[in-house]
Amino acid sequence: MRLGLALWLACSVSGLAQTASDAPQDPATLRTSTTLVLVPALVTTKSGEPVFTLTANDFTVTDDGLLQTLRLEEDSDKQPLALVVAIEAGGSGGSYLDDYAVLGPMLEALVGNVEHTVAVVGFDSEAALVQPFTSSMNRVSEAIQGIGPGDGKAAILDGLQFSVDLLRKQPPRFRRAVILFSETHDHGSHIGIPDALRAVSDTNTAIYSFAFSSTKADAKEEAGELSSATPYPEHGCMARDPDADPTWQKNRAEQTYDCLSDLAPPLRLAKIAYIAATGALKKNVPETVAHLTGGEYYSFSNDKNLERGLQTLTNHIPNRYVLSFHPVNPHPGLHAVSLQLKDRPNLKVAARTSYWAGEGDAGPAKP
Repeated sequence: MRLGLALWLACSVSGLAQTASDAPQDPATLRTSTTLVLVPALVTTKSGEPVFTLTANDFTVTDDGLLQTLRLEEDSDKQPLALVVAIEAGGSGGSYLDDYAVLGPMLEALVGNVEHTVAVVGFDSEAALVQPFTSSMNRVSEAIQGIGPGDGKAAILDGLQFSVDLLRKQPPRFRRAVILFSETHDHGSHIGIPDALRAVSDTNTAIYSFAFSSTKADAKEEAGELSSATPYPEHGCMARDPDADPTWQKNRAEQTYDCLSDLAPPLRLAKIAYIAATGALKKNVPETVAHLTGGEYYSFSNDKNLERGLQTLTNHIPNRYVLSFHPVNPHPGLHAVSLQLKDRPNLKVAARTSYWAGEGDAGPAKP
């Protein structure tokens, strides 16, 4: 890695799908027979003040257009928290590193008094672990301050995939979250957009993003690098494409999902959500991943408005609702989620818009 990072040698939030028990298991995929889908949500007045007096009966949620039975998870803000702080040091990110001097005390306030473990990741053209998971916020602050400017790339999607992979190794009882500090456009990631979408959508991880604007040159470069096109083969959507890139293979379940989405209305909604998400990732990565995972997005240009955004987030996190449901129509691939308020025209709700279920996870949901 070409980052100018002070690397320490060591062993190595609310989110999407959470197991119904704390028994060890691979949290990378959604096991619909034993798993709840979690929908973290922030409800505010039109002036932006959090509202925290609602119940599950005040909400409705659909999964691919199908109404689901909701429940409200109690005391979710008291659960242990596993957090990754992901910082762009490459590209334009090097010129913003001094602004992150405010992060130490702000992150400590954000974590609060719950059990926690925090890691720091830095990325330019590659991602690296700067600080392994620790409960010491002093170590976290020192690690952030030790990050130096990297090379000319900003591999945001690679950095997010790296961060999510770290969180997968944490115990299932932990809430999981990433706080991302980056520019708006990715340039330099090796992962493609479809794989990146799955990476950020298939674990119970909320992503909170703080972004500064990419330069016009970087945005133009990104548009030529990232591709989200997945056309059907010449002889129909289930046919084998003889001209397909041998390095990219679509498994049969994903291909079937693509074909059914042309016919079945619920899956059509999921396909529309997939197309919209991949397109949005090409325009603004940090904003898109925040909306997909039920996190929040803030833009900043200096340490002052960065600090204001962090203060707002610190106020929002303990006032977020966590709703849950068992999917009534599970299928592999992306699911489109829509959370709405009942008869509350003066309130606004922000929540995740999707989750990903892996192949083999489409069994019947338990009541």
